[in-house]
Amino acid sequence: MLFNSLEFAFFLPIVFLLYWFLTPSGTNGPRYSLFHYWHVSEQTALRIQNAFVLVASYIFYGWWDWRFLLLIAFTSFCSWGSGLLIGKSVSSGQSVGGHKKAKAWMIANIILNLGILAVFKYYDFFVSEFGQLFGISTDSLLLKIILPVGISFYTFQALSYSIDVYRQKIEPTKDIIAFFAFISFFPQLVAGPIERATNLLPQFLQQRTFSYDQATDGMRQILWGLFKKIVVADNCATYVDQVWATYDTQTGSTLLLAAILFTFQIYGDFSGYSDIAIGTAKLFGIKLMRNFNNPYFSRDIAEFWRRWHISLTTWFRDYVYIPLGGSRPEIPANIQNPDRYKKLIIIRNTFVIFLLSGFWHGANWTFIAWGAYHALLFLPLILLGKNRKYTNQVAEGRLLPTWKESGQMLFTFVLVVIGWIIFRAETIGQAWDILGSIFSKSLLTVPWLHNRYFYIPLFGCLILLIFTEWINRHKTHSLDLSSINNHAIKYFIYLVIITLIIFFTPATPSPFIYFQF
Repeated sequence: MLFNSLEFAFFLPIVFLLYWFLTPSGTNGPRYSLFHYWHVSEQTALRIQNAFVLVASYIFYGWWDWRFLLLIAFTSFCSWGSGLLIGKSVSSGQSVGGHKKAKAWMIANIILNLGILAVFKYYDFFVSEFGQLFGISTDSLLLKIILPVGISFYTFQALSYSIDVYRQKIEPTKDIIAFFAFISFFPQLVAGPIERATNLLPQFLQQRTFSYDQATDGMRQILWGLFKKIVVADNCATYVDQVWATYDTQTGSTLLLAAILFTFQIYGDFSGYSDIAIGTAKLFGIKLMRNFNNPYFSRDIAEFWRRWHISLTTWFRDYVYIPLGGSRPEIPANIQNPDRYKKLIIIRNTFVIFLLSGFWHGANWTFIAWGAYHALLFLPLILLGKNRKYTNQVAEGRLLPTWKESGQMLFTFVLVVIGWIIFRAETIGQAWDILGSIFSKSLLTVPWLHNRYFYIPLFGCLILLIFTEWINRHKTHSLDLSSINNHAIKYFIYLVIITLIIFFTPATPSPFIYFQF
């Protein structure tokens, strides 16, 4: 079920109304709750409410293919059970043996979940590459199975739970319904944010009450997410897909324009999904982590990665980079050149997380090359200790950036555009050909536009996107209008955005790019 579909337009309000109808009737709860009249205990009502979330989430997810439900249920059950076994082992007198058992259960759950992910997502890729390498036919060995939607997202969410239980950052829960709801919560199930159990799971273990302010803010964030997805991403895709399909006949200027539009397409598509997911969660009294923070206003590539797909970046940081030693690895006493050893470890760790990040996106060498490309860009900053240079918002306290900041943002944006060309390409050779055409004399020609009357308003919408996000870059989302007290102005802004969404809505809704990951 797509966020930008009619099915979801009917699904969301029905689930929203039923959800709050089942709200526990505590001292702060709404008095129209069913359980207020039935006098059911708050704990029982909460369990029923969580069960309703679980059912709604499974309906949402099963809308694509009901068979996917078996896999997510299996993943959820194994992770829930491993959490109990890890917790029991750790708490058994804090003995060395108990910790070894806990570690064994954690590793077993990691192997199981990553094994499932590998079979569905990477098995055919490795078998095919092996066959090509040795010149043998491997067609009979291929599984050719459908990749379950969002498997990379909920698998990583499940993994973080067992790891955090082992690290004693969270107590294992015995409430299987709450845990299943935590794994399958439909707003962020198929494309994130990849939530941590320490943030999301406790929200399913405590009473939730309706907040009008939170709900209206969620609606604004949903509206902005739909604008980014439908108006920006889907319409940029129209041009990008046409150019990419005939890239070998296009000029450098046309390919560059397509690359820039894809840069906005993938941002509007993915950050638009995140806005809709976070806004939808607010309707249900749930707070999800922020996943994007104006990444195209970054002054270097390190700042970009702190602002792009934050939930995945921090996941790899906390569960891979830091355990490997991070930027401050332990140096053995027998090392003769500690500085050189430290730099080598940092280089290794940097390439590991970026290559894994690339490979997480899919079984294709272009994703690995994309990860390696960003590792090469990131490496000088981390070796020189400048990777944390820009942690504040650009032009803090000012309306406009300085010339230096503008140049830094433009340079970083160009580097990112080159990376997205590699990411979007089907093969390494295609990416190389496109980059070669862009950096040729044909770059100085006029780019092809098949319908200027369509693209002029589209470019206007891109300007609106950039302007709105720049003005509100210090807020949690770009349609946060809390500083505007005039209701007429607010409703005018809503009307403009809704009109643009209606005008630019394509005949067939497009799936989100990150659904394939």
